[in-house]
Amino acid sequence: MSITVERVESSTPALADFIAAHHADMVGTAPPESQHALPLEGLLVPGVRLFAAVEDGAPVATGALAAVDDGHEELKSMRTDPQLRGRGIGRTMLSFLIEDARSRGIRRLSLETGADDFFAPARMMYTRAGFVECEAFGRYAPDPLSTFMTLALVRSVPDHRAGAR
Repeated sequence: MSITVERVESSTPALADFIAAHHADMVGTAPPESQHALPLEGLLVPGVRLFAAVEDGAPVATGALAAVDDGHEELKSMRTDPQLRGRGIGRTMLSFLIEDARSRGIRRLSLETGADDFFAPARMMYTRAGFVECEAFGRYAPDPLSTFMTLALVRSVPDHRAGAR
């Protein structure tokens, strides 16, 4: 079966269950004040672009982009169905989100993820995509239980100089 990535603008029971499972996955990884995942209703507000990777009509991954400030967005609610991890679905979603942001002229993407070992695969995926650790951004305060990462999005500009290849 093929997976498609779709923009989500309203809730469905399957999506609500998927996002609830995202929150349940994080229980025990940090105290509530150090968990920053948005509830579904927080992902369906102006300024947030929510996407779902869908296979056979069911969400298998989610990811969102939330405005931080002009030209800067935050990656939110990245999750792949645990039974489907290792198939590249998370990388596909991440690439899709990066390209969506780049196509709209966003210059910087940042994210907050946990510092717990549970989040090590996610941190590795982000690092492989070019994200680097950074200071807390936006409304976040420094937190030893959080890892903050950022990626500069540079549009390739054609070189029109004589002889340039």
